[in-house]
Amino acid sequence: MFVDTNIFVPARNIRAPASAVARAALVRAQESGERVHICRQVISEYLSAVTRPQTWSDPLPMAEALKDAGWMGAAFEILEDGPKVTEMLVALCREVPVAGKQIHDANIAATMLAHGERRLLTFNATDFRRYGARIELVEMQTPD
Repeated sequence: MFVDTNIFVPARNIRAPASAVARAALVRAQESGERVHICRQVISEYLSAVTRPQTWSDPLPMAEALKDAGWMGAAFEILEDGPKVTEMLVALCREVPVAGKQIHDANIAATMLAHGERRLLTFNATDFRRYGARIELVEMQTPD
């Protein structure tokens, strides 16, 4: 299973919407016995998100964010970028209408597919549905 950035960000701050849901999802993923993956893009997106102000939180100091990034790299298997990921990204961009910020999600899908990973844990299923049967969404619901 691949874990999207939007699971890590609320899991980090208990005042974030869906923090408890995100934390529980990470624990379940790690205890499932299934291989759990991220990519370096997830780490950089995480650093970007937690070090800027949120409506529910002040920015995290960079030293703390970097400590988290180190934990992420140690706790989860990193699927590396490379020529196969780039080829898959180009193919997806030709087949699926994407532009702008949507390329980040396309790159996650491309990374997963290039490494044979099909399951994605995310709060953002809407944007990933465009990849249809290529990936299976393990969609998390935010509490109302």
